[in-house]
Amino acid sequence: MSSNSRPAQRPLGSTGPVTSALGLGCMGMSDMYGPADEAESIATIHAALDAGITLLDTGDFYGMGHNELLIHEALRGRDRDRVQISVKFGAQRGPDGQWLGYDTSPAATKTALSYTLRRLRTDHVDVYRPARLDPNVPIEETIGAIADLVKDGYVRHIGLSEVGADTLRRAAAVHPISDLQIEYSLLTRSLETAVLPAARELGIGITAYGVLSRGLLSGHWDRERALTGTDFRSQSPRFQGENLAHNLALVEQLRAIAAEKGASVAQVAIAWVAAQGEDIVPLVGARRRERLTEALGALDVTLTGADLAAIEAAVPAGSAAGDRYAAAQMARLDSER
Repeated sequence: MSSNSRPAQRPLGSTGPVTSALGLGCMGMSDMYGPADEAESIATIHAALDAGITLLDTGDFYGMGHNELLIHEALRGRDRDRVQISVKFGAQRGPDGQWLGYDTSPAATKTALSYTLRRLRTDHVDVYRPARLDPNVPIEETIGAIADLVKDGYVRHIGLSEVGADTLRRAAAVHPISDLQIEYSLLTRSLETAVLPAARELGIGITAYGVLSRGLLSGHWDRERALTGTDFRSQSPRFQGENLAHNLALVEQLRAIAAEKGASVAQVAIAWVAAQGEDIVPLVGARRRERLTEALGALDVTLTGADLAAIEAAVPAGSAAGDRYAAAQMARLDSER
């Protein structure tokens, strides 16, 4: 895809904004995947904007505010109104980066947005969402607080992240929900059972993160690759021992299909997620321009019915070895209950 062409667009649900058909997840530019190059991160955001990507996804706890400051710097001199900024909040972290739980109480929700607006140097965010369900705060209270922020003009749309079907319905009863952000890839398909049907019933779109399963489906992963202690994947079950060997074998089966399409493994993996419905917007977590260019090429990959059947046979639902998070984190995911 040339840098002057624009990705197709998709709506975020029946009430949300229209965004580019691919979004850029910015987390890895500040956190979770080891050191990142700030200049290259900004250049990657610029390249995404120039290619027509309009949806930038972040969280106020990514690098404890660093990611929002980075996005502000990248948007300097750009037309803010041509971009949709999606922000997650609620995760609590100590100065050493350790996770302390969640707080999505109304006061914490409004305070968090105040700091987000200051870091982004903007007067509104386009989608604001709790990062996870706070077990101590009814979802109705959290959504009600964000609804106040919508009424006051500080937030345009309300989203959710990693919640189950019942929580989706309870939240939507308080205020329209634009989209649910949730992990979705060939290796992570648990949402298909109940969460995705509920979202569609309610007119809620899906912003799919982890479409390359943290790099496993990138086609570039090496079994011998060393991971630092600051890299989330060093603790991820799917990247451990025989689990990793099994999962990379699945990738090789996908590589054969990609080769027949004249595409990369990553492009086919992204295209598969996009092909699951016009209500799904994949988020790609590219940290470098060459990875972004590859991801954008997924928009040129058309998967036929025969292609989809071949992909399903190569990487069937439930075929991944290991959960997507460690056991303690999986137990806290409302979307997995």
